This record gives sequence, structure tokens and C-alpha cells, in this order.
Amino acid sequence: MTPILFQRLSLVLFSLLAVFILVTFKQYGISNDEQVQHVYGQLLLNFYSTGFADQAAFTYKNLYLYGGLFDLIAAILEKILPLWVWDIRHLLSALFGFAGIVAVYKITNELAGLRAAFLAAFLLTITGAWAGAMFTHTKDVSFAACMVWALYYTLLISKHLPRIPLALSFKLGIAVGMALGLRIGGAFAVIYLLLMVFFAGLLKVKNFKLILSFYWQSFLGLLPAGVVAFCLMAIFWPWSVMGTDHILIAVKSFSHFAFDMNTIVNGQFINIGDVPRTYLFQYLGIRLPEIFLLGLLSLLVVLAIRVKQLVLVQCLPEITIAIALLTPLIFVILDRPALYNGVRHFTFAIPTLAIVAGIGLSKIFDMLVSYQKWRICFAVVCALLSMYTIFTLFALHPYQYLYYNHFAGENFKQAQHHWEADYWSSSLIDATKILEQYVDTEAVSKNKGLVYSVAVCAEAFQGQAYLDDRFKITEDWVTADFFMSSTNMNCDKVLQGEVIGIVERLGAPLAVVKDRRTLIGEARRPRAAPRD
Repeated sequence: MTPILFQRLSLVLFSLLAVFILVTFKQYGISNDEQVQHVYGQLLLNFYSTGFADQAAFTYKNLYLYGGLFDLIAAILEKILPLWVWDIRHLLSALFGFAGIVAVYKITNELAGLRAAFLAAFLLTITGAWAGAMFTHTKDVSFAACMVWALYYTLLISKHLPRIPLALSFKLGIAVGMALGLRIGGAFAVIYLLLMVFFAGLLKVKNFKLILSFYWQSFLGLLPAGVVAFCLMAIFWPWSVMGTDHILIAVKSFSHFAFDMNTIVNGQFINIGDVPRTYLFQYLGIRLPEIFLLGLLSLLVVLAIRVKQLVLVQCLPEITIAIALLTPLIFVILDRPALYNGVRHFTFAIPTLAIVAGIGLSKIFDMLVSYQKWRICFAVVCALLSMYTIFTLFALHPYQYLYYNHFAGENFKQAQHHWEADYWSSSLIDATKILEQYVDTEAVSKNKGLVYSVAVCAEAFQGQAYLDDRFKITEDWVTADFFMSSTNMNCDKVLQGEVIGIVERLGAPLAVVKDRRTLIGEARRPRAAPRD
């Protein structure tokens, strides 16, 4: 297959993805962090519109520990676009996700050509933890997109060291500054850069004095990037520069961030501060599609066969990718931070994995050129795995972020029970429709004009945003007329009631709606969610 064919296939892929985003962005439920994040964006906008007088953003919950790039843009767009604010946020988040896929394509093309680039972009597109998450994981995906663009410019710089073009330095600064303008985790991009320059000096220069000169020239070339990154960080995360110790406070907070909350690992409930060091690896192993894992395995096979042929001094771009891949994984093993929601907090590692997997599939295909039957078999296996993944994502819509592969359980229902399920409670968008339709049917003959109280095992606004005036969300769960909840962590079993509707995908219940009006006495009281 010619490079032009894969270039055209990539164009088709990007076109279909763009159409998919524009057609579906209104179909995704609100995540439970979105309200506080949007309020933070509005407060940052007030900070600037009042000439820095209104500083409420820096005392609002713990949001000051985050950059506000995404939320500030969303708050501005809210005043401009004739769309519901939550739809604006989901469209904006999806555009960041699209940009991340483009960056993966460009990086892989630099490393291994158009075929590998298409495969890497395709793999990321059919990964539920990215393509599904990119509508609702507004902080995670936008951050990951900025990180992968920073990686792209870091890779390009590796080819120019120690004389770095000014334009390239500025572009790197923009990408890193935007990442830091979202999370302090953008410091990983700086670490990747520094490690790349360090290894470049060791590999390219043998004389100690020349190595120092190499590092000095590299420093001067990267200085514009540092200035631009710092300025953008200051704009989108002003709290970070309002005190000399603020960045260190943020680093400490996120590296040892913990509170009283549980996650679930293969059916076992575990406090997030006590998760095993393998937590992230386990979730990556079950959240990435089988074809994705095959790509990663393929590259390991290629490296095992060709390791003796590698000339490190010629592999600096590849070393850059290896640094970006291994650094966060090593960090998780050594630091053992509190983790929950599966791979969510390390979503930024998924694009790098897609690059590696795309290259792996492409290289294996090259290695089988003399074995046509095996080559055809490999292509058929890849095609079948891809088609099955696409079918699964289609069946899950609009909850693609819940995707698990076959290693998570015998079926999707078991996977949802043994691992974290709809932790964003996005399925309430359909649960509210079930409740409204139920009351609509009932109101034909009676109870017209009543206002019903609804308990929600999620943030109150997630239910109220979709329900009409006949319903009010209550914190008094004992007296609630109805109850809505996702099935994640068995929260749907906290309150009793007659099940009047279930949001279901692939045989797995995602959310439940209950009528509690006939319950009396102790049956109305909440109980602890079972741990089974």
C-alpha cells in the first residue's frame, strides 16, 4: 500500500471524526465535576474583567490548585455562542481531543511514516478512554492534548539540538504553557524536555567541555520557550504566580492527593490511598482495545529482534518518545499517588501509547513482507479486532468512555461490576428522560401540577439540569419521591424503591430510576452501598 493511500485514509478518518463530533456533542451527559469547574472559569473571567479586583477564584474550593485554561475559554464562549453552556464545554473538549489525535498522527509520521501515523491515529480514535472521554473529561483530555503537542515540538527540537529555531522554541512554549495552564502535571512536559536534552548531550558529544557548550546552547535556544510557557501559565493559572511557594504547594497537593474515597479493582473495594502500584497498569490493560494491546506487544517483539541493530545516537526522537512513555509510569510505581477513576488522571499517557502501538503494528507488517500468508492473517486479525471494537463503541454510545476489553471480565456486565463504571454519572441524561416519561404517563389520569422530590446519587445539578419544573432535587433522601443513580460502586442500592427504569448498554445496567412513594418506615432510610 502506498503512502498516498494512507494519507487519504487519514484524511477520511479525520473527516469522519469531525462529523461525528459535530453530530453527537449534544448527546453526552454532564460530568459531576463540570459545575465547579465552570464556576471557576467564570470567577477567573471576573478576575480579569474587574481589573484583578475580584479574587474569589483563589478561595473557591481547591480549584485554585488547577489552571483554568479550559474553563476560562468556556466561560468566554458562554457569552458568545447561542448554545447551552454544557454543550459548549463538551464541544470544546471534543475539539481538544481531536487536536490530540492530530498531534499523535504528526508525531508518528515523523518517526515511522504515513502508514504508522494512520494506525496510531486510528487506534486512539477507537479507544473509549479517549474518543468517548473527550466529550466529558474536559480537564483530562484538554490537558492530554496539550501534553502531546508539547511532545511533538520536543521531538522536533531533538532533531535540531543544540541550535533550536526560534519559531520552534515559541511553539513548544505555547504547548507547555497551555498544559501548565491546566494542571501542574504539565511539569512532566518540562521533565521530558530536560531528559531529552541531557541524553542528547551524552550521545552526540564526547568531550566534557563540548558537552557543557552543547547544554548551554540548548538552554539559550529553549529560553524563549520558557518565557512563553511561564507567561501563559500566569495568564491561565494566575494563583501559581501570586506566591513564591504556590507551585510547590500545588506539586505537593497532587503528588499526595487523598481523601476518604474508594475505587474498585477486579471486584475489590480499595481506598484510593491504598491502591496497589499496579493500579494504573491493570486499568490500562483492560481499558485499551485488544488491537491497541496487540500493537504494543508487536513493538516489543520488534525491539527484541532488532535491539542489536539500534544506534542510539541516531535514535534521539525515539528516545524522546520512550522518555514520555516511561516517565509517568515510573512515577506511579515510585511515588504511589492516590488513584481512582481508572486511567482518568493519566489520560495524557494514552496518546503516547497509541504512537508506540501504531508503530508496532506497522513494523510487524513490514517484518512479515516475506511471509505473505502470515502477513494476510495478521491483517485479518487486526481488521476483525478493530471492527469488533468499533461495534462495541457504537453499542455503548453515548457512553463510550465506559469501554472495557475482554480481559476485564466474561462480558461487559461483569466488567462494569468488577471495575469502575459510570463514575461521571453521565448516564443520568437518559435516567432523567425515563423519569419524565414515567410521570408523563401517570399525569394523564392524576397528580397534575404536583412537584416531585428526587434524590440523586451524584451532584444535584446533574439531575436538575435535565429535569423540568415538576421535579426538584433534594438532599433529604428519606423523604424523596424518586431516586436516580448510576450503578457505579453500587450507589444505586443505597435507597430502596420500585425500579421503574434502567439505562442499559450491552446487557449491563448503567443507571437506575426508582419510585419510592409507597415506601414507609425504615424502608425509606438510606443504607450503605454493598461491597460485592
